[in-house]
Amino acid sequence: MINRNSQKRRAWINAQIVAPAQGLSGKGGILVDDGWILAVGAQVTREMVGAGTEVTDCKGKLLIPGLIDMHVSTGEPGTEYRETLASASEAAAAGGVTTMIVMPNTQPVIDDAAIVDYILRRARDTALVRVAPMAAITKGLNGELMSEIGLVKSAGAVAVTDATKAVANANMFRRALMYARDFDMLVVQHVEEPTLSSGFMNSGEAASRLGLAGNSAMAEVIMLERDLRLVEMTGARYHAAQISCAQSVEVMRAAKARGLPVTCGVSINHLVLNENDIGAYRTFFKLSPPLRDENHRRALVAAMIDGTIDVIVSGHNPQSDDTKRLPFAEAAFGAIGLETMLSAALQLYHSENMPLERLVEAMSHVPASLLGLETGRLAAGAPADFVIVDPHLNWKVEAAKLCSRSKNTTFEDRTLEGRAFETVVAGNSVYNYAS
Repeated sequence: MINRNSQKRRAWINAQIVAPAQGLSGKGGILVDDGWILAVGAQVTREMVGAGTEVTDCKGKLLIPGLIDMHVSTGEPGTEYRETLASASEAAAAGGVTTMIVMPNTQPVIDDAAIVDYILRRARDTALVRVAPMAAITKGLNGELMSEIGLVKSAGAVAVTDATKAVANANMFRRALMYARDFDMLVVQHVEEPTLSSGFMNSGEAASRLGLAGNSAMAEVIMLERDLRLVEMTGARYHAAQISCAQSVEVMRAAKARGLPVTCGVSINHLVLNENDIGAYRTFFKLSPPLRDENHRRALVAAMIDGTIDVIVSGHNPQSDDTKRLPFAEAAFGAIGLETMLSAALQLYHSENMPLERLVEAMSHVPASLLGLETGRLAAGAPADFVIVDPHLNWKVEAAKLCSRSKNTTFEDRTLEGRAFETVVAGNSVYNYAS
């Protein structure tokens, strides 16, 4: 729960600020009062903040906007044994995520105003970080009857999506785009043509070697190209939730060149892992979309660098041991990722020449802009949501120590370089690595 009462005037100084959307780079600090940023930049020093201000010396660590994760599944309501809003928020805080955008694939589905309101009230009561729901495009995620887009937006939904299901019916999706356009609502699509994606991993040599049915990248490309034609018809704002292959990159690049109002995301798993990580049927690597081969992964990294891909997400999808520790073909899709998204992204900065500014922008300012949020920026008058990051702190991912109720992480037992050191939401420190 975000406590905004009785806050002290606080300052964080001697940090390396990285906030490219606000043109901030270099040594400086941030001054906060009552949950809002008063000043940020090189002018914020110990002398400037004055007596009576609680001061934290960052000792040269990074100071970045709080991260916004656009793709978080939880189990609340309905399957709280997998994850609650409270446990997910603890994982988010530990990973530098100050705003979680939660998917509607709960039980019941978030497909009407009352359930949107429930999620917001429950988050206010239990969550350490900010929570904003996406509502379902179709009732019950069944692809047949459209949700009341205007009503769910009025209730507080920030976008509509059928979560990990694509809206396969083209006419239904066209109608949803038209209604969403009239309400200026972002439509988020899971780009997999369902009749072509009945396999368990990427189609190719690795799948053949393991004797597993594969999902071709064409299942993604065909759905994406269909959707973009419908965007041309309707003019609606469209976001492909997670692309995973080189062909999708080219399709998105061409659509943007034509001036279509389209964006796309990629999960951190698809940026740093490939199909070979599945190894001997390791089900924690069974994802949707599936991990592709190394050539596709490199194409995604290049597309992140050049801006074709707009957003990085965790794809956080908690699954219990009962659904993961099964034969590969029978195991559920999905992995947790809130706590490791930032650390995994820093591997791209350390080893693949990914500009730090690009990573920060893709996990803060860009998702905030797409969803109409006031967070994701470091500026006077903005909410005081930010992260102090130690980019060189080595830590081992131990499943038992992760905050999520489910432990299905793709980074189990890996040593990552860099992590959130302190996470601040509305001026309150909600996570501190040192403590």
